[in-house]
Parts: sequence; C-alpha cells; structure tokens
Amino acid sequence: MAKMRFFALQELANRTALEVIPPSNKLSDYYGSHVFDRKKMQEYLPREAFKAVTDAVEKGIPISREMADLIANGMKSWAKSLNVTHYTHWFQPLTDGTAEKHDGFIEFGEDAEVIERFSGKLLIQQEPDASSFPNGGIRNTFEARGYTAWDVSSPAFVVDTTLCIPTIFISYTGEALDYKTPLLKALGAVDKAATEVCQLFDRNVSRVYTNLGWEQEYFLVDLALFDARPDLCLSGRTLMGHSSAKDQQLEDHYFGSIPPRVTAFMKELEIECHKLGIPVKTRHNEVAPNQFELAPIFENANLANDHNQLVMDLMKRIARKHRFAVLFHEKPFSGVNGSGKHNNWSLCTDTGINLFAPGRNPKGNMLFLTFLVNVLMMVYKNQNLLRASIVSAGNSHRLGAAEAPPSILSIFLGSQLSHMLDEITKQVSDSKMTPEEKTTLKLGIGRIPEILLDNTDRNRTSPFAFTGNRFEFRAVGSSANCAASMIAVNAAMANQLNEFKAAVDKLMEEGVGRDEAIFRLLKEMILASEPIRFEGDGYSEEWKEEAARRGLTNITNVPEALMHYNDDQSRSVLIGERIFNESELAGRIEVELEKYTKKVQIEGRVLGDLAINHIVPIAVTYQNRLLENLRGLKEIFSTEEYEEMSADRKELVREISHRVTAIKTLVNDMTEARKQANQIESHKEKAFAYSNTVVPYLDKIREHIDHLELEIDDEIWPLPKYRELLFNK
Repeated sequence: MAKMRFFALQELANRTALEVIPPSNKLSDYYGSHVFDRKKMQEYLPREAFKAVTDAVEKGIPISREMADLIANGMKSWAKSLNVTHYTHWFQPLTDGTAEKHDGFIEFGEDAEVIERFSGKLLIQQEPDASSFPNGGIRNTFEARGYTAWDVSSPAFVVDTTLCIPTIFISYTGEALDYKTPLLKALGAVDKAATEVCQLFDRNVSRVYTNLGWEQEYFLVDLALFDARPDLCLSGRTLMGHSSAKDQQLEDHYFGSIPPRVTAFMKELEIECHKLGIPVKTRHNEVAPNQFELAPIFENANLANDHNQLVMDLMKRIARKHRFAVLFHEKPFSGVNGSGKHNNWSLCTDTGINLFAPGRNPKGNMLFLTFLVNVLMMVYKNQNLLRASIVSAGNSHRLGAAEAPPSILSIFLGSQLSHMLDEITKQVSDSKMTPEEKTTLKLGIGRIPEILLDNTDRNRTSPFAFTGNRFEFRAVGSSANCAASMIAVNAAMANQLNEFKAAVDKLMEEGVGRDEAIFRLLKEMILASEPIRFEGDGYSEEWKEEAARRGLTNITNVPEALMHYNDDQSRSVLIGERIFNESELAGRIEVELEKYTKKVQIEGRVLGDLAINHIVPIAVTYQNRLLENLRGLKEIFSTEEYEEMSADRKELVREISHRVTAIKTLVNDMTEARKQANQIESHKEKAFAYSNTVVPYLDKIREHIDHLELEIDDEIWPLPKYRELLFNK
C-alpha cells in the first residue's frame, strides 16, 4: 500500500490537461444533435406519425401499433445517421443509477439473410429481469418478469453507438419498480390540483407544469490517488484521514480560477451535454478544495430529472478520460463541505405565469400569494415526508454540517415578505370583511413585487428557501435521484391544493364570496404554518431548541426518518393522491432500509479490512523501528543520558501500542455487532440495528487511525492523505 501511494503521487506529477475541441465554434450547430427532438421528428417521421407523438405528449392520446412502427422506423433512420448499432430501454431502477440492456438492430430476414430492423413493438415495450433490481419484496426471484415502457414525454437520445429510449419500469403485475413512474404520477397530480386552483383566478389556465433546476455539486480526485484509497473506491467516502493543515478555512477556493485539467474535463462534459440537449450553463469552484458545481437552465421536471441522471453518468465516464474520479457521495471528506443537489422547484401555467412570482396587478399577486401560502402549509404538514425523501447513509453525514442545511425542515422567506404575511393575518377578520379592510389588503398585496425586489438575500442554512421566483430544496443529497424528493414535494403540494380548493368551494357554497373565502383560508394557513418559517441560523443550537418548542421534528437517524413514509399524513399524500399503492409504498420503504443497511455494512467491512490488514501492520512496523532505535540508544549512551533522550520515544511506543490494541478490539466488536445484526430477518429491525450498534464503531475506529496518521512516518503511511487528495489537480 505504501508503494501504491508513492506510485500514485509519481503518476500524478505527470498529469497535463487534455486538449478539448468542440465540434463547432457555434453552439447552435451541435446543440441537441444527438436527441430525437421535434425538429428531427418532423424530418424523419411521416406527418401522421409526428402528430401521433405530439398528441401523446400534449394530450395523453395512446399511440397505435401502426403509428409506433412508423415512429420506430423513422427513429432508427435518424439513429443510423449517427452510426448507431444498438438500442436500449433506458430506465431508473431503485438503485443509485440508471439501467440499460443493449440490443443490436440485427435480425434474420425471411430468407435467413441478416437485416437491420427496429419495430414499434420493440420501441414501446421491453421485458427486462425485474427480480434482479431492488423491488422491496414485490417480485420474487422465480417471478422475474418486468416491463419497460416508452415515456414519450422524454425524447430518445444517442450515447456512443446506442439509441437510448427513456422508459418507465414496472412489474408483471403493474407495480412501479422505478423512480420515473411515480414521478410522472406526482407531476400529473400537481398539474390537476394546481390548475383547479388557478381557475379560481383565471379560467384560461388549462395546465400547470412543474419546472426543476438542479445544481449538482461534486468532488474530483486524481484517478491514481483514488485507486490507492480502497475506502473511496468501495464506499465513496474516506473512512479515515486526518484533516489537512489547510483545507477550506481561507475560503479561497469558492469561485476561484478553475484549474486547467478541471477546465478540460468541464469543457468536454459541456460539449457532450449540449449534444444531448442538456442546457448546462453554470460551472464554478465550490467551497471545499477540489469541489465543483454544475447547473443547467430550468426544464420540465421529468426531463430535468432524466438529464441529471444522464449527466451523472457522463461525468463518471468523461472524468476517467481526464484521469479523474468524480465523487457524488454527500460527505467524501470529513471536516470540509459536503455535496448537495439543490432542487430549484417552480410551477408555471400554460399561459406563461410563474405561480411563485408576483404578478403585474393585485389579481396576479393574489394568485402568487395563494400558492406561496399553500407551499408553507405543505411543508409544515409534510416535514417528515420531505425529510424521508432526502435521507440516506451518505446524506446523514452531510446534513447540518459545513454549510449543509440541518435535518430540521424550515422555510426561509426573507424578513420583509414574512412580515407582510403577518400583516395579512391582522387585516383579515373572521367575519365579513369591511370595504376598508379589502382596500388595505389589496394595497398591501400590491407591494409584493417591491418587497421581493429589495429582499434578495439567501439563507444557506435553510433546507427549503424561497429565492424570488422558486423554492430551493437545498437538503437533497448529491448522489440522490432528484425524483425521490420531487415525488414527495409535488405529491404533497397536490394534496395541499386539493384540500385548499375543497375548503374554498365549501365556503362559497355557504354564501361567502370567492375572494373573501380565499382571504380567510390564507389567514388560517399563515397562522397554522407559522412554526415552519425561520429566518435565522439553522446551524445554531438555539434553533434546535426553538424548533422543538415550535413542534418541528429533528430526526437524524436514517431508519427512523424512512419509517415516516408510513405516517398517516404521508400515506394520505402518497396513497391518497394515487402515487403509490399499498404494496409499492411498503416496497419503497423496504428498499431504502435495505440500501442503508448494505451501505453501512460495506463501510464496516472496508474499514475493518483497512484497519487490520494495512494500518495496524504499518503501525507495528514503525513501532519496531522505534524499539530498535531505543535499543541502539541504550547501547551507546549512559543510563542517565538514555533516560533523558528516550522518554519521548518510549511515550510514542506506548501511544502506538494503545492505539493498535484499541483498533483491534473495536474492529472485533464491530464485526460481532455486524454478525448479530445480520441474523435479523426484518429489514426494519436490521437497519435500526446497524444504525445503533454498528455505525458508532466507524467513528471510534477512525479516531485512533487518524491519530496514528500524525504519529507514523509519512514515508511508510499506506494511504494518500487529505492534503494529497484535496490539493492535487
């Protein structure tokens, strides 16, 4: 291992930036060149086939078998122009990535000659093995059949020589086994609910779209150093490593000049993204050394989610070409910032209105206020569901540490907008409103644009912050599929809007005017959701105490947080809005619990192996050197001189001996705790056992190893250190 570290550093010294040349100096010449978008559909499809696709996307009209064959033939012709040889149904199982099975266009014709064929049947549906993917007990191993079905709303694309067709993934009996299926249901639910609320103000609104703008944070580590760190390779994070003397404390990396090798990687990544129609726009250094961020222009949430999954896959492959490893783990390095995936969420109508932006008149501002307050109520009522949607083994290390928002859900609005909501509650009476009250209220609502104009600051400690025309869900982890949180947010919003619309209708049936009914309900919701609004420091101990007094939950235990998917409120959202059925929801919970258990199990095994087989032998080797040195001193010097000169070395020998003994004992105890946990059959109980009895050993063992790193000769230390991992580009 020491040789691996030495050769890794030697190899690193020879790195230079690769030259990256775009296909054209004009972005528009190649943007979307590898996407079967509307323009290419019009070119390669007959008019009736093109209309069938657009009707399916815009109106939900099913595509006939005849039209599917025409579409498949045109899609294949376009793909062949890019030298494509295979096709795949590209889907998002309940893992940390995407899945694809490549099939060639090759078939035998009637006379046994080889031909290239791609039919509508192959385009619309495939049959992968459903039992080999996480399913939460929905499918048994002997019940392997599952189906992928074409998602017409997300265009096909080409990667290398493969035509990729975005699809949903369901079991033989119809249960969703992926992220896309429930996401599409949640987007449909919020579309319907939001449209009905919008029509209280504007009957011209017929659809509401969900937009998503993700911000992807990540680390880059030189590939040679990465390969010399088994913990990074196998678990995604460093399970040991003393902090570097310099890390991010000077705040000199954030927005600093991008190193040439990293720039070359980013350039190639952007070129490939633009070919695939992914509108990446922003790149910059993040706060921690070797940490960076990529962000696109907002898109429809389903397409944006597909693009984020595709970008993560592209990043991994392109990084290796530039001799980097890309790290998506939420906390790959202790003591410095972790990585999130900020989900910027907004709702927009088909009439061009952003429902989270103030309007040009009191009516438009009233629409904005209605949706703003419903978001407050949604987050307040569903804080445990939202938290469950973002917890994971990796994100548990990040939340509440080094600029990441805490696990306590709260909303930042800005003091002025928050103050205005408080004023509304004072102005609206429970009885019939007077003309003066209505006038005062409308004047106040008319001031919303100027309030937002002057109140543009952000609170980076807020998990769910209003940022002018959208909400930023900052607590989502870097490695997560955006869909997990977007399912929860949109389903919960649909549920809240449905309840709001029903309450408005009830008051109107009782003879209350529409505007007055809306005002009354907004007042009730502003008052009820007040505990979720917080403008201060989310990292402070005072906030934890204040949040508890407000009745907000602070759940840091991953299995405990996941079990809140089963709360009555969560079920009323997820099952009540028909996002999941009973077996699907139970399956999701089981998958997440099992995923957590396995990740902790891997970390325990890796740490135990490194500790016993690498760190302890090196510590003993160095200890033997010290003992040999002590024997030499004793032979040469007098007893008095020896005692004076050897005191510090004797103490170091004792220190190393103590650490080695402690490491061996703790590893053995951790192994025993793992064995006992593995005997538990219940996924829930096993996850809790790993969280309570195995996880604590990881930090205890690490503490002793990190001390040894400072005490043992740098020349023989087996693993690349933080100063090398974080400051070599």
